[in-house]
Amino acid sequence: MAAILFAATMLFILLASIVSSGYKAFTQTHLELEIEVQEDLIPADNPARGDYQAMVEAALLDYYPDAADDERRAITSILSSGAALKLRDNVLSDPDLIGTQTTVNVPVSDNYDQLNKDLLDRDLPENRRRLDDSQIAYFDRLEDAGIVSAPINWTLVTAADSRFPELAGLKGALIGSFWALLVCFLISFPLGIGAAIYLEEFAKKNRTSDFIEVNINNLAAVPSVVFGLLALAVFLGWFGMPRSAPLVGGMTLALMTMPTIIISTRAALKAVPPSIREAALGVGASKHQVVFGHVLPLAMPGILTGTIIGLAQALGETAPLLLIGMNAFITSAPASPVDAATALPTQIYIWADSPERGFVSRTSAAIMVLLTFLVAMNALAIFLRSKFERRW
Repeated sequence: MAAILFAATMLFILLASIVSSGYKAFTQTHLELEIEVQEDLIPADNPARGDYQAMVEAALLDYYPDAADDERRAITSILSSGAALKLRDNVLSDPDLIGTQTTVNVPVSDNYDQLNKDLLDRDLPENRRRLDDSQIAYFDRLEDAGIVSAPINWTLVTAADSRFPELAGLKGALIGSFWALLVCFLISFPLGIGAAIYLEEFAKKNRTSDFIEVNINNLAAVPSVVFGLLALAVFLGWFGMPRSAPLVGGMTLALMTMPTIIISTRAALKAVPPSIREAALGVGASKHQVVFGHVLPLAMPGILTGTIIGLAQALGETAPLLLIGMNAFITSAPASPVDAATALPTQIYIWADSPERGFVSRTSAAIMVLLTFLVAMNALAIFLRSKFERRW
């Protein structure tokens, strides 16, 4: 009981630390600006190349009519580099906005986002803050004007990675993880079940089969980094497959997951009572009919449970994906398994290693997203086991 209470306390501290640090990343500070879309700043033949940055800055500087020339640069630093992109996307989706005045919610830069979320201590000496007193006063004027808001940060899940924290998202990592897990499942599930059925039902018990069983059990305990080294040497070195691709990542995770699936499948097959086999053989069924028509369907709930748990373990692996290059800086989501991509664990690693303060909360938020998927997959495994499990 003491051990259980200690483990529960440590788990609570861990989760509390992650949530307290990451929940603020689910909102993003925006400014609601009235922007005049000036026709003379937008080329008629190529609207995408318009000077949208100048329009956004002009709308912001309207709140500082008395600002000197040397202050304007500090004031415009409040805006994120994505502010002009937001206006550009609105204009491209609705060209009728050209020549009119429109209201746009634009993101602020990371330092001011931290300020609005009370993550920047105003009481510290100026030389220990990222923003001096005058910069804080500029932002306070915008708050007094009532144009500062902190809506839900949909960019966190709809955008790919960026070197600017306020623009960085998990879309590329989510899609990369999906492709890698899909490849992992398509390879490990049929091969793992096939190997387990052969070893349990058809293989003769001799030194060869004993040797194979021992090595499968040993492979299940091999550190994941070893599989990454294998993939680096074989898939990338010998076969010349694309680096940073979910295809290679999925194949690597399949090698790591397959022993777990084989072991769980064999355990599920052993759990089927011998009377099922004897009854089927007694009415004239062949060995293959007994296995695939009677034993395998009864063992399938246990097989699915072991497979889902194996995939959940693969989803959280980082070391093998780092070795095959899935920690590259990718600013777009992969469209296929052969495109360069990251995965959720490697994206967390990248953000944790970034010096910008805004990535601290986004790292914890990404961990929360990863834990949500892991809990969901384990909950699905428990549900399948409880719903379809048979007691003999």
